Amino acid sequence: MNTGGLRRRVHHEDVGGRRNERLEFGAGADGLDEPLLGQDRYETARASYVDDDSDHDWREKKSREEQAWTQNLSRLIALWAQWFTNAVVGGGAWVGSTLFQLLLLRRQANDSQTVEEIYLSPIQAERLEDLQQRLSVPFDGSRAEHQDALRALWHSAFPGRTLPGLVSEQWKEMGWQGTDPSTDFRGGGFISLQNLLFFSRKFPDSFQRLLHKQEGKRATWEYPFAVAGLNISFMLIQMLDLKSAKPTSMSGVTFLKILAEDEMAFDMLYCVAFEMLDAHWLAMRASYMEFNAVLKATRMQLEREMMLEDVCCVQDLPAFNLLSPSKT
Repeated sequence: MNTGGLRRRVHHEDVGGRRNERLEFGAGADGLDEPLLGQDRYETARASYVDDDSDHDWREKKSREEQAWTQNLSRLIALWAQWFTNAVVGGGAWVGSTLFQLLLLRRQANDSQTVEEIYLSPIQAERLEDLQQRLSVPFDGSRAEHQDALRALWHSAFPGRTLPGLVSEQWKEMGWQGTDPSTDFRGGGFISLQNLLFFSRKFPDSFQRLLHKQEGKRATWEYPFAVAGLNISFMLIQMLDLKSAKPTSMSGVTFLKILAEDEMAFDMLYCVAFEMLDAHWLAMRASYMEFNAVLKATRMQLEREMMLEDVCCVQDLPAFNLLSPSKT
């Protein structure tokens, strides 16, 4: 990224009695095909983190950790069973031996379960197919439906304020990289715009609070709201393995259960993830160059929360409480 493309710009209005400053981005920055700040200038700052583009390396590392955990657990089971067998004398010794064999058989049965054996109910299969169809739709600035969605997003973000056109300097105030938002959808597709629009309508108070950075001690160089939203959409698609015919990640399998309860689960999860990202941003006292680290921390926390036993819907996630009450 050319450093000449970064400059400070004052927000269009006062927020909380103070002028809100935000970073303006040059038009040459990459979209969702590359993570924010994923260019050579920032490689040194990102060296201590896993490269967000190398999802394969991350999966391999996670797989190795899971294998090590499995081996350790198997050793513990074997040691416990051996102790139990030795502790039982005489005719009772067969109890420990039998128990040990049962444990091993159960373990082998669990290990032999493959992803292909995951059963999708008719409602899960239908809703997953619908969601994947949404993912396949690219943003097309020439389509009336997509133009209308952009206009609706503007009016949700700035109620009562006239939009001069679909190409305007004013779009930068929402956190787009240039005067034409359509150029930012290269990797996100139409669903990333739908996510933003859903957030603005379902949780308008949270949307406005994050858009205008109304809470917390903010950085001099803040993350751009709209572009951050595109990155969140892309992150969720990867995390939930939604480009596969059938999700294989643990988060993806959990998501299928949530999807069975709510057909808008992906959009709801997006809203939670946005709130979570802003909370991590403030907690880490992050600035523009740390955005990728914040996004990674957001993903890790979201994955942990989705693994909780009592999570059956998005509302069960602890981070859901970050959202302001929804608009009914």
